[in-house]
Amino acid sequence: MKHIKGCGLGLRTEFLDDIHFDKKSFSPDWWEVTPENWINMPIWYREKFEQIAEHTPFVAHGVSLSLGSNKKPKKKYLKELKTFLDTYNIKYYSEHISYSSYDNIQAHELLPVPLTKKMINLMSDNIKYVEDFLGRNISIENATYYHAEKSKLSESDFINELLRQSGAKLLLDVNNVYVNSINHSYNAKKFINSLDLDKVSYIHTAGHYFDDTVKMLIDSHGTKVNNETWDLLEYTLDKIDVSPMIERDNNIPTLQVIKKEYKKMKKIYDKRASYE
Repeated sequence: MKHIKGCGLGLRTEFLDDIHFDKKSFSPDWWEVTPENWINMPIWYREKFEQIAEHTPFVAHGVSLSLGSNKKPKKKYLKELKTFLDTYNIKYYSEHISYSSYDNIQAHELLPVPLTKKMINLMSDNIKYVEDFLGRNISIENATYYHAEKSKLSESDFINELLRQSGAKLLLDVNNVYVNSINHSYNAKKFINSLDLDKVSYIHTAGHYFDDTVKMLIDSHGTKVNNETWDLLEYTLDKIDVSPMIERDNNIPTLQVIKKEYKKMKKIYDKRASYE
């Protein structure tokens, strides 16, 4: 995402009433929107959504294409998605390294894919199919997982080869890296170093919490960004010039509350930019 500078936030309906367009009002440099939440938006949201689109760039991040599935995404939805992206001039679209359906039956969960060459081939075919349909290069996001199957490929080797073979970019979620590193006992910074960082399009940050019942970190997107994730973000931005954003999908605070986190992210980003 070399064309978009600055920092982003995920756009939520809870923020709409607090978004204004005068010079004194807060706005991120860009908004990330989840198409599934907005394609069939109620009419009372549409006018404000379109006003925001006129003032601030959008990027799109999907959750339902299921690129790791045995069936290609449905054309009906891809047509709706392309219309949405074209209507709001959204050039950048991303999805997940995961699957959420089998034989087109949705589980409504982002499930981890096996780290195999067969899966690389399958996902690469699905990615190219989607890119051809949308007329856009897409990014794919590293996901959290809570059970790791044995594999000949490491996660980073799998991701790097998938990026190479498919031609997709990487949406690097540093919170997911941190959560996985604690749950599966590896070094998060070494994992970052093992990725093909030249392929990173932009960065996600989010919150997590420790679940004492299962003795694991849970990627909740429902809390403030944790100090460990801020540290990993800063470490990563020291290495690559890309835009970061904050995701918040649960326990949505007011825009004024998340503005404080945004300013912290902006400070980290601007500090990195001042070195250049």
